[in-house]
Amino acid sequence: MSTLAFTLILFSALMHALWNLLVKRSQDKTVFIWWMFVASGSLMNLGLPFAGTFPLPSLRVVGLAAVGAVCFMLYHLFNGRAYRSGDLSLTYPLAQTSMFWVPIWGVLILGEKVSGLGVAGIGLILFGAYSIQLRALAWSEVVRPFRNLRDPGVMAALAAGFIYSVGSVIDKTGVMLYSVFHFTYLLVVFMLLFMTMNIMRPKYRGRILAEFRNSRLLVFAAGPVMMGSFFAFRYGLKLSPMSYAVPMRQVSLLIGVLIGVLFLGEACGRIRFAATLLILGGVALIRFG
Repeated sequence: MSTLAFTLILFSALMHALWNLLVKRSQDKTVFIWWMFVASGSLMNLGLPFAGTFPLPSLRVVGLAAVGAVCFMLYHLFNGRAYRSGDLSLTYPLAQTSMFWVPIWGVLILGEKVSGLGVAGIGLILFGAYSIQLRALAWSEVVRPFRNLRDPGVMAALAAGFIYSVGSVIDKTGVMLYSVFHFTYLLVVFMLLFMTMNIMRPKYRGRILAEFRNSRLLVFAAGPVMMGSFFAFRYGLKLSPMSYAVPMRQVSLLIGVLIGVLFLGEACGRIRFAATLLILGGVALIRFG
């Protein structure tokens, strides 16, 4: 992985961790995420004149952006269902199984080549991301999430991991076929459109303006943070194999732990500390693999 791609992915991981922190601090999270997309989309509109002529997208590119938006929307939907109906320590690790599928799709569908060090790095990151919410350093705890595959929370978490991996393939294909800025713009437009269709339902009446009044400063901060996360990741994705880029972005988990410990007063614990070291070791192997 080139230095530029490595730097872009790390920056996107930092921005990803920051916008997740902003979501945590908001009150009505579904509405707040919609406001985040409104803010980031508005900034993208301001940047359009500086991005050159908008190239006419083919039907394939438009389709990729639309399907990619559906994938990432479903990912959040399945994640939400998993966390509502299941124990976090049970469902969170399973949602990280996208990193098991991503290298497989990269090799089989995109024809990517992964070195031995790269495979080892992906494995370390996968295990670190999987382990970060486990309750004990024991093999029985590692396999516990797979013991009840019929549990609705488990099924939703596995679905989230799988659908995210499919969205990653679409993302990679899109940025290789079309301008990164303009493909990301189309993707955000579709995601905002789908979220707006959801938030216009009667149950959200009165909540949209209320959340803006409660979290306006967070909304204004979230716009550039989310935009930075989106663009840095997709420019990095264009410059590197998807098999490396997607696992590398899990550095955001490590950053999230550091933010929690340093600024929110959260306890780290042996498991989180060990998991972050695994992620860090995996990132180093991918960088030089």
